[in-house]
Amino acid sequence: MFDRQKKIRERFTESFGKVKDDSFNFELIERYFRNKDHTGVLQAVSDKTCKDLDFNELFMFADRTVSKVGQQFLYNTLRTIPFSGDKSDSRETLIEKIGADSGLRLKVQLLLNSLSRDNAFYISSIFQDEHLKKPKWFFIIPLLSFATFLSLLMLPFTPQFIFPLLGLFMVNFVIHFWNKRNLNEYAGSIPQLLNLNKTAKDLLKFDLFTSVDRELPDSIKVIDKVRNRMSFFKLEAKLESDAEILFWAMLEITKSLFLLEPLLLFGVLEQLDTKRKEIERVFCFVGYVDSLISITSLRKGPGVYCLPEISTEFKILSTNGVYHPLIPDCVSNSITVDGKSILLTGSNMSGKTSFIRTIGLNSITALTINTCFATQFSLPRLKIFSAIRISDDLMNDRSYYFEEVLTIKEMIENSRDKVSVLFLLDEIFKGTNTVERISAGKAVLSYLNSGGNIVFVSTHDIELADMLDDTYELYHFSEQVENKTVDFDFRLKTGKLKNRNAIRILEINDYPAEIINEAIEISGELDKLYTIENKVNESH
Repeated sequence: MFDRQKKIRERFTESFGKVKDDSFNFELIERYFRNKDHTGVLQAVSDKTCKDLDFNELFMFADRTVSKVGQQFLYNTLRTIPFSGDKSDSRETLIEKIGADSGLRLKVQLLLNSLSRDNAFYISSIFQDEHLKKPKWFFIIPLLSFATFLSLLMLPFTPQFIFPLLGLFMVNFVIHFWNKRNLNEYAGSIPQLLNLNKTAKDLLKFDLFTSVDRELPDSIKVIDKVRNRMSFFKLEAKLESDAEILFWAMLEITKSLFLLEPLLLFGVLEQLDTKRKEIERVFCFVGYVDSLISITSLRKGPGVYCLPEISTEFKILSTNGVYHPLIPDCVSNSITVDGKSILLTGSNMSGKTSFIRTIGLNSITALTINTCFATQFSLPRLKIFSAIRISDDLMNDRSYYFEEVLTIKEMIENSRDKVSVLFLLDEIFKGTNTVERISAGKAVLSYLNSGGNIVFVSTHDIELADMLDDTYELYHFSEQVENKTVDFDFRLKTGKLKNRNAIRILEINDYPAEIINEAIEISGELDKLYTIENKVNESH
């Protein structure tokens, strides 16, 4: 036992500040988030935005939790933007103390390790899911149990009671194994609930955590009242070794005879049904403590991080040295938004979309776990919506353009909110022709930019940049094309992109000369036409 604890301690010490070497079952990790009521928060980040921003990859990078409870709690935290940051100061105090005391951290991690098995994922179902209801004929079960007890009691005095006893045993045996399926639904979660309650009690022995939730001791006591009945399920879950086979067989016969399992199961479920708030309170406390260790470990990693400044000013966002935490050796950039939104130009692979994702991910981590991958990051409290990854919905016979229209329509509806919104778009309306793309794009981007909203959008359309230069700050990414190479520096530069290298890149990749020459000729003619149109528009 001591050697095992020693190995666990060594593992926790070595892994601190590092990315988890573990598998991630997002179907189970997301359970708590999916079933939680988020009406009391500013925003639960949508699946669409999470997909656009590679949220699951971000979570796998940020998650350093020990328990499955902590993992579910952290996932919900990262996807839930609160209305205010009232608790951030107390959280930072706890993180600072955990980071400064490795001995304390290891003790807490050892306690949390008791909830590291996959069964702990199902604890949330106890307070979130509907419980099994007694069947209409359930009233017969206590009668059968009492009849069996009475028959056994009378058997020494009246041997003929063996016949009704055998009949009762056969009926009870059928009901007993009918109930096994019901029992299996809770064979993991109820024993883990006992572990959860014990872990919470042990954590409260540390003075550091007593102030997290003053009502927690009362919730623990309420769950303790059901502990004895629930311990039966823990016993059931432990009977696995060969040495216990005989005991298990005798126990099964006893349970079958007196229908103990259905009586205990439905009795416990009725009691747990009235204690949902208390169970969730204990769940959140343990998850919160684990998430604090996870955030501490994340910040101890090799990357630069900062605490964000949450501003009360609208339409102001600034950052220095911001980078994408999932891109190895990512080039950092700086930008300031002050009254205008941001329009990015640049060729493919130059860094436009990655930069938009960088702003989106850092905004999420700033508003949820008070951590940014930058030397400085300031933003208002806002919602986040994106239109970056859009694809055809073939199952519903919807084209790329139609999917894009629906996504941007949702953005338009959210832009009217009194709360500021950060909109992230990549190549708006690229599913349609040039004229209508530029026309519709200009109109939509002007609309989204209203009020305190901030828009980050990329485009290949220089015309769009010209139309929006009064309400959007223009930035670009560029590349150097020399000989047979294309070099990207991934540096954000002010102004719109002036050099176009698409045809040059075709040339260095040995496209036929006639294709290159024709492309250059057509490009020149279109440039002349565009210049004439601009002059006409300016004269009017």
